[in-house]
Amino acid sequence: MWPLVMTFMRTYAPYVTLPAAAVIGFIGYNIEKQFRTPPPSRPSVEETRHERLLKEMMASNELALAPLSEKTFVPKTIFEKNVSPSLVKED
Repeated sequence: MWPLVMTFMRTYAPYVTLPAAAVIGFIGYNIEKQFRTPPPSRPSVEETRHERLLKEMMASNELALAPLSEKTFVPKTIFEKNVSPSLVKED
């Protein structure tokens, strides 16, 4: 009798275990969903970066913009076009 049961279990194991695992997983998922607490929400990294940059701009005195007639944003020569901020000479 036992050899027949073992042969039956070995032959039809995928047909028995897959639905059983699906049912157990579905029940466990729903139980966990009921008892789970939502994680605390934090601001995104992008939002904190924007806030930090805004605070830095407000703290510095760079809010006074130069008039457009001076055209300080136009380089005098082509070599001043892509210059690192550490190499910029202040006039």
